[in-house]
Amino acid sequence: MQKLIKVLATSLVDYPEEVEVKEIEGEKALIVELKVADADMGKVIGKQGKIARAIRALAKAKGNKIGRNVVVEIVS
Repeated sequence: MQKLIKVLATSLVDYPEEVEVKEIEGEKALIVELKVADADMGKVIGKQGKIARAIRALAKAKGNKIGRNVVVEIVS
């Protein structure tokens, strides 16, 4: 899951070296934290959150395939 989110994020941002992805095992779900540079935050979120929603949808689809609930959090 970590690789998928990292590939998606690095293709969107201007500073791909600052993209960090961390997985946290939760009780009910796998939490994926995505951290990008402050200047790139808007590019990852997109207008009205459309890109963030698309990233979360892809992560959820991948999670369903492996039988896990996946939550993507974008942190600064």
